[in-house]
Formats: sequence, structure tokens, C-alpha cells
Amino acid sequence: MLENVRIIAGTFRSRSLEAPAGLATRPTSDRLRETLFNVLAPRIEGAVFLDLYAGSGAVALEALSRGAARVELVEKAPPALKIMRANFAKLGIHHGFSIHESSVGAALRRMGQRAAKAAGSEAAAQPVAARPVQCFDLVFLDPPYDAEDEYLATLGGLGGVLSNLLAPQALVIAEHRRKEKLEERYGALKRTRLLEQGDAALSFYAR
Repeated sequence: MLENVRIIAGTFRSRSLEAPAGLATRPTSDRLRETLFNVLAPRIEGAVFLDLYAGSGAVALEALSRGAARVELVEKAPPALKIMRANFAKLGIHHGFSIHESSVGAALRRMGQRAAKAAGSEAAAQPVAARPVQCFDLVFLDPPYDAEDEYLATLGGLGGVLSNLLAPQALVIAEHRRKEKLEERYGALKRTRLLEQGDAALSFYAR
């Protein structure tokens, strides 16, 4: 069974998307997505956006609709991947995104290794101001609510050994159950804001 969601604002405003129903790939509600992007509005134009546990791709598509320069999505469930690709095709989007068919942990490790290698070669060949490859301005993660270990592993990695994936002023946002209290700090990441809406919550982290 599929659920219908919609793009809230921007180029693809009001266009409908499909999302797999159920908690395994629970879609972020339209209302919570609107709250998220109201906060991100000053940052989204030209941003490089990473959507982890991406499900239908609705969050990344909202980012593109609102002016993100590029989005990357990580998802491993075949049914969600099928719907995600169909949503991109439905909106006629053929560039400006990459889909990683993988677990989040494996995808982040590969990205981190590539970023470290690229940073080393760029440091030898380019001016100091050169921007590293796969350096993200905004990261959104929305694991299945019961997958507590995923929050710890992903946020801990981004605040630690994978911090090379984050731009200096990057923001990392985790969606979680309202009653589930995430840590105030994960390595170099510190929570700067907590928004609660219904049974869900958004925790915002920055260095």
C-alpha cells in the first residue's frame, strides 16, 4: 500500500509523490517536512544536501524544489528505491542527484574515504580555498524509529571519524520519536535546537 505526499514549496510545489506506507520506511509527514524546511530556508539555496534513510526521496526532492544545488540519497530497501526513482522520474529530474543503494553505514564510510583521498590530492594541487569533494552543507537522517543503534552510529560517525563530510557550518538534523531523547552531543556535534510536533521531533546538531 502506498501513501501520497506532496512537495510543499518551490519549483515543484504541490506536485504529488508516492511513499511506501509503514514504519519500516516511514515517510516524513508533510507538516513535519514543512517545519523542517521553514528552519532550513536561509540555508537551502545552493546547498549540498545529504538524505540518509531516504525512503521515497520526498525530503531530498523538497530540498531540490527549494533550490539545493545537489542532493545525495542513501537507501537500501528495494521497494523504497523503486518508488524513489519513480518520484524523480515523475518530476522530470534527471541530474543534480545521486542515489546510493546501500546501508547508511557502508555509504558513509565510502564517502569518507573518497573525501579524505580527494582532500589529500587537492591539497597538493590546489589553493587552500578549494572545497572538498562530497562536503555536505545539510544532512538529514530519518532511520526507522525503533533502530536506536542507527542514530548512535550515524550521528557518532558524523561527529567523529566522518566529520570530513561536513562543511564548516553544516547542520545535521535527525527525525525521531518525541519521547525518544537523543544525546545532547555526539563527538564534535552539539544539539542546537529541538522541535517537537505531534509524536515526532527534530533534533538539530552543529559543530
